[in-house]
Amino acid sequence: MEELKKKLKSFSYFRKVYIFTLFFCNISFLQIPAYILVAFLFCWGVWLTYYKQKTNNTFFKLRFGLWVWGFLAVSLLTMLLNFTYTIIYSAFMFLHILICFFIFYGMHTEPDFDFKNELCTVARGIVYIATIANFIGIFCLMFNIRFEWYWIQFTIYENRFTGVYVNPNLLGFVSCVAIFCCHILCKPDFQNAVNQRGISKIWIVACVCTSLFSLLLCDSNASMVLMLAYMIVYIVYQFFAAKDGLSPAKVTMRIVALLLVGTFLVGSSLMFREICQQGFSVVTAKTYSFLDEITGKTEQQTSLQKQKDKENAENSKKAESASEPPVTFEHENSNIDSGRFKLYRESIDLFKISPVFGISNGNIVFYSQEYANGTLKYTYHNNDLHNGFLTILVSTGVLGFVVFGIFGFRFAKHAAQHLFLQKKTFKNDAYPCMFAFLSAYLFYALFEKALLYDVSFMVMWFWLIMGYTSCYIAKFEPMLETRYLFHQKRLRRSLL
Repeated sequence: MEELKKKLKSFSYFRKVYIFTLFFCNISFLQIPAYILVAFLFCWGVWLTYYKQKTNNTFFKLRFGLWVWGFLAVSLLTMLLNFTYTIIYSAFMFLHILICFFIFYGMHTEPDFDFKNELCTVARGIVYIATIANFIGIFCLMFNIRFEWYWIQFTIYENRFTGVYVNPNLLGFVSCVAIFCCHILCKPDFQNAVNQRGISKIWIVACVCTSLFSLLLCDSNASMVLMLAYMIVYIVYQFFAAKDGLSPAKVTMRIVALLLVGTFLVGSSLMFREICQQGFSVVTAKTYSFLDEITGKTEQQTSLQKQKDKENAENSKKAESASEPPVTFEHENSNIDSGRFKLYRESIDLFKISPVFGISNGNIVFYSQEYANGTLKYTYHNNDLHNGFLTILVSTGVLGFVVFGIFGFRFAKHAAQHLFLQKKTFKNDAYPCMFAFLSAYLFYALFEKALLYDVSFMVMWFWLIMGYTSCYIAKFEPMLETRYLFHQKRLRRSLL
């Protein structure tokens, strides 16, 4: 019983259980039980938020917490100014924001917290689960095991590879996360700092190969942007984090080299994805025809035994006519935006309703139906603006968006300072990987339900990595804890 009480009060234990449960929400057949568990975990997270404030005084210890206060205040004010029957959903999202800020981002306020061990545990778990899921998906694809059951389209979703996941975009994001975790686990300084055994190179190679393969076949443009941005930002760090100083000539040379490398990466990735899709389309077509020949022999033997049975003959003809079309692993929708521009135009009309304070997140779909073009509906695919920044702007208005932007800018400024200006190099540590992923995620948030207003794996993963990064920042800014604003011991300077 004492051990259970200890785990119930453990913020680290909650984060690990919560993030893996949200991960399983993306997997077919596990989605419903995982979402049921998330409901209980959410209540646990709300209680932990209160408990953390009570025990650690987290509200007044957050790095850049002054801007967090401001954003929460604007969100509450917006909810009151736009009081409708969707207030329950808005309140639910407000509690979700508290968990993001206090339990995930606010992990740096926890005394004696070993964040590297937690990060290692989470990264190892992601690598193991993602690799197994990738192998199952690829195996089912090769042997033409695909079907539709209610909302689940197993293996193939609208002509795109989805594996065991419920959506190809989710497969793409998980593939990027898995590669990112492999990169972290390969860092020698990070491995030396944790009290855990290193992961086998076989798992690393298997995870990277299957994840890259899945990323190419799922044809997720947003996930491809995330992966390319991650690589480019990391290369920028490698180019400009030299501790021996850079002359203007060296800076110019490296900028030109960076542009060439970036252009090559983008062009070669798109070309390789096209080649991989077309090549594997031919491979699967050959495999399926081979399987059909084997199946056809069995059906022929059965028809000889029941030659006079007309019903079986008719069913056989129907089965042949209903054969599945070949898979090309490309978007059925030829529009590169996949309908997002229509959502963006809708967001402009919603923004005009209340540009200063916003309309509150719970009212986005409701106001779309009542006062705008009705583009947004209460459906799984059409209930969000598919742009994290626009969602915050419409939800909290210019005021909330500016306050949230200041918070993000302050965080990014300090994170970049530690990365590029510290005398100590982080090339063999996980810190540059996390900085690169967070930077790439900002580009990813331009195209997906990301950043804040969504209880999902992709949103919570962002805040989890942001929390680990904040621990690095707090580690190298101990003097801020002893400095105060206005020369009075009331508000810590770290709040700014």
